[in-house]
Amino acid sequence: MVVIIGSGPIGLAVSIELKKIGIPSIIIERGALVNSIFHYPINMTFFSTSDKLEIGNVPFISHGPKPTRSEALEYYRRAAEHYKLDVKLYEEVTNVEGTDGSFIVTTDKSSYKASKVVLATGFYGRENRMNIPGEDLPKVTHYYDDPHRYAWQKVLVVGGGNSAADAALETWHCNAEVSVLVKYDTLKSSIKYWIKPDIENRIKEGSIKGYFNSKLLAIRENEVDIETPEGLITVPNDFVLAMTGYQPHFDLMEKLGIDLTTDGVKMPVYDSDTLETNRKGLYVAGVVCGGMDTGKLFIENSRVHAEQIARHIEKSEKK
Repeated sequence: MVVIIGSGPIGLAVSIELKKIGIPSIIIERGALVNSIFHYPINMTFFSTSDKLEIGNVPFISHGPKPTRSEALEYYRRAAEHYKLDVKLYEEVTNVEGTDGSFIVTTDKSSYKASKVVLATGFYGRENRMNIPGEDLPKVTHYYDDPHRYAWQKVLVVGGGNSAADAALETWHCNAEVSVLVKYDTLKSSIKYWIKPDIENRIKEGSIKGYFNSKLLAIRENEVDIETPEGLITVPNDFVLAMTGYQPHFDLMEKLGIDLTTDGVKMPVYDSDTLETNRKGLYVAGVVCGGMDTGKLFIENSRVHAEQIARHIEKSEKK
């Protein structure tokens, strides 16, 4: 039995490849199926085309050139149902004890015996917190969802990447009074090419207020403090959308005994051919392998991990 931690596209793909060669597996997920995609903005469109998001040779047909969040949720659910994958949802792994061939995976609900363990928890394990007063107020969110809730409200979007641009534009289209706070002097160049001119033009014309080279210092119920190049200002505010990015579940990796790189970009240490970590029998798969190098791995170029891991497990099981 193989236990896979994480029900994202790559976790599902690993389970599918194992099933094809007759090795049973269980997927344990702390949230909903494909939890990271579930937490994407409701109106989000993928950068990749649908064929590059396919797993298990199950065709992914979208209505437009690029699939939406809702289409992806339905696709991965249908793929899991097609292969009759054993998925435990809303169950969080707390520890993995034992050695290769004889692991005990403990969760907040149960425990499972496993010969191998695969960690496929993705990139969105933890939000990058700002660590400022007021960050835990109900008006603050690190996960943007639906623009409608912000209609006619004073909204501050923190961040200069894709998520921030999407959130700013969508809430502005719902007639929110939107400001964007960026710690650098410009928005990120990596913003999707069909979004970047729109957000830049809205800021240039003043429809969306831009605070560049600025820092959010404090959040209160009806206002926020911003440090700008011109000095400290206090502005009225109803909601703060902290699109400050995320990071992999490094604390879980450390708890499971996975070595992390100590120089350069932080990421797990693993064999690039087998995806096995320093802890024999414990693998990493998917975008989690890239650690903080967010531009290195995506669904489309990490799907191959499923076959690599399945082949290695099959070979080791035959020994």
